[in-house]
Amino acid sequence: MKHLKTILLATALCIGTISFTQAQSKVAHINTQELIAAMPEAKAAQAELETLGKTYQTDIQASITEYQNTVKQYEAEASTKTDEENQKRGLELQEKQQRIAQFRADAQKHIAEKEAELFKPIQEKAMNAINEVAKSLGYDYVLDRATLIVAEGKDISSDVKKKLGI
Repeated sequence: MKHLKTILLATALCIGTISFTQAQSKVAHINTQELIAAMPEAKAAQAELETLGKTYQTDIQASITEYQNTVKQYEAEASTKTDEENQKRGLELQEKQQRIAQFRADAQKHIAEKEAELFKPIQEKAMNAINEVAKSLGYDYVLDRATLIVAEGKDISSDVKKKLGI
């Protein structure tokens, strides 16, 4: 009878331990920003964004230079013009300033839209690779390393980079 109790207790402990270990989830981590930055597509997209930004910056600088030249001209001619003409010129300068500010805002908006357009497929490709690697290695959860304070689990960065051919 005593042996039966011991065997039942041992069996219950084994079953409980097996159930507990199977209930635990496997967790890994990866730095997605670092992964995406290492992708060749991301480097090409970043270069395209820099070129677009330089183009806008050149256009903005040309507009500012034109505005400054107009200001100098108007200031030099101010004493020879009537008050009414000087007021019209002042309004014209304000409108030019507003157009420059609007162009700058539109340029920033366009660059942000272009960035989203260029990086969306890159992010999707990275996420698909992460999902495939996690599934193949048996991980239930993959956390982004950038948001973790302590990350002692498996870092799957090298596996995902291998999957992407980086």
